[in-house]
Amino acid sequence: MAREFTSVGVVGLGTMGAGIVEVFARNGIDVVAVEISAAAVERGRATLTGSTDRAVAKGKLAEADRDALLSRVDFQVGLDALHSVDLVVEAVPEHLDLKQRIFAELDRVCKPEAILATNTSSLSVTEISVATTRPNQVIGIHFFNPAPVMKLVEVVRTVVTSADVVADVEALCERLGKVDVTINDRAGFIANALLFGYLNHAVSMFEARYATREDIDAAMKLGCGLPMGPLALMDLIGLDTAYEILDTMYRRGGRDRRHAPVPLIKQMVTAGLLGRKSGRGFYTYERPGSPKVVPDEHTPVATGAALADGARAIAKVGVVGSGTMATGIIEVFAKAGYEVISVTRGAEKSAKVCETVKTSLNKGVVRGKLSEADRDAALGRVTWSATLEHLADVDLVVEAVVEELSVKKALFASLDEICKPGVVLATTTSSLPVIDVAMATQRPADVVGLHFFNPAPIMPLVEIVQTIRTSTETTATARAVCAALGKTGVVCGDRSGFIVNALLFPYLNDAVKMLEASYSTADDIDHAMKLGCGYPMGPFELLDVVGLDVSLAIQRELYLELREPGFAPAPLLEHLVTAGYLGRKSGRGFRDHTNR
Repeated sequence: MAREFTSVGVVGLGTMGAGIVEVFARNGIDVVAVEISAAAVERGRATLTGSTDRAVAKGKLAEADRDALLSRVDFQVGLDALHSVDLVVEAVPEHLDLKQRIFAELDRVCKPEAILATNTSSLSVTEISVATTRPNQVIGIHFFNPAPVMKLVEVVRTVVTSADVVADVEALCERLGKVDVTINDRAGFIANALLFGYLNHAVSMFEARYATREDIDAAMKLGCGLPMGPLALMDLIGLDTAYEILDTMYRRGGRDRRHAPVPLIKQMVTAGLLGRKSGRGFYTYERPGSPKVVPDEHTPVATGAALADGARAIAKVGVVGSGTMATGIIEVFAKAGYEVISVTRGAEKSAKVCETVKTSLNKGVVRGKLSEADRDAALGRVTWSATLEHLADVDLVVEAVVEELSVKKALFASLDEICKPGVVLATTTSSLPVIDVAMATQRPADVVGLHFFNPAPIMPLVEIVQTIRTSTETTATARAVCAALGKTGVVCGDRSGFIVNALLFPYLNDAVKMLEASYSTADDIDHAMKLGCGYPMGPFELLDVVGLDVSLAIQRELYLELREPGFAPAPLLEHLVTAGYLGRKSGRGFRDHTNR
């Protein structure tokens, strides 16, 4: 039988500590809430009261339940107040020496059978535990912020943590309505080990001026369905906190360069630009602690003014290709009012593309998202062709053929001969260098990448990829076209993976390495990222959807270009692809899909 916890202590009443107090008190457990001074206690009390009052105002907590919750909390100054609790959760700042001092004192104060837990997100639970004479009763209980809302708890056992202690804490998490994943003591645990490499990479993109903060954040929200962009998330976490976590993970985790804090982070911390809590980080906020972003000197000019800056008029668009992406792009342009010429290899393929577009538009009518008149008008704007010569007078060509450089270069060389001067030539490549395609023409200034996401009619993001030869007019035209399509266009340089794939796939690769090392299961890793970080899909769910072969090809391209050791494809990923386990499309990937 699991131990019954009737009273717990929480040390440290900052945002996280106060949230943990609320979680326990909401679930009928008496809490001794401890801080270092009376002033700190009052700040913690105010944080808890503010949180519960907001819950009442939103109808998520009855006034009587709030009053009962608050009555269960005993606020105290000093650790001596914890002498009779069954469990203590420490939630002080991420400094090892501070935590060790507190645990040594807790060891002296608390009753012999009490469990001592740390909420650390990156430090070694083992190193904290050895400050006590009871390391077998020390465990990590890592709540996620905001603790009352986030469902995930990482339960971190050391090599000497008692199995009974682990079982008792797992049962407690269930009582609290949390989903726990139990793991060993390793730098970053699951969620932070996967999250912070990605965040650090995003900061390096911004530091290198590869893309604006707005475009990086929009790309990951719209391209991956993430609740926040990486730079906005860094501001929420706090740049000082993020720096400490990255630095700890770098030192504890084998000195992986992906966790070495980008210099810009330290510079911003030194300058006091800590994020929301200081009122300024990557973005500027209305006031310290406010979530409201206000314009600053880096805020882009109004969209209309930006689009008018040299954009060419586009009325007629050519789309080359017959695959899923090509048909989706044809539909998008036709619905937006453009005259479209669809070019495929042969009349049979043209007929098939035509049928696919009709079927998709009909689905829109059935679902009430499109009127019959609009469907007919969209179809009336499309001309079906099997010859490139019909593109002689279009204003924009969008290429959506197979991802083979030789094929794309040959096509662009032909378009260079056929198309009129001033036409914008766009490739939808997701992984190949746009400059290689551009230099197959005599007009590289007119060539740009327009990376639509699949399915194109639904996904709101387009990556606008400018090479070192792309003219400002061509980029402005691409921006204007995206806006006219109702899409969000984000501008980036011509580098492998662009924004989304360059940030997404190393994270997925890290997850595979974590599984390969037997650190955790695919299910627990997926749970950690969905429940701890709010991701719409876990990394293994997503890999099986994307296709392991596609993921491996993208990861290889990233590694080939950047030569970053941390980007080398995980051997497990390569082995699964070699074995024909490609994900859902083959019936098996990281999971078996044959009976689903």
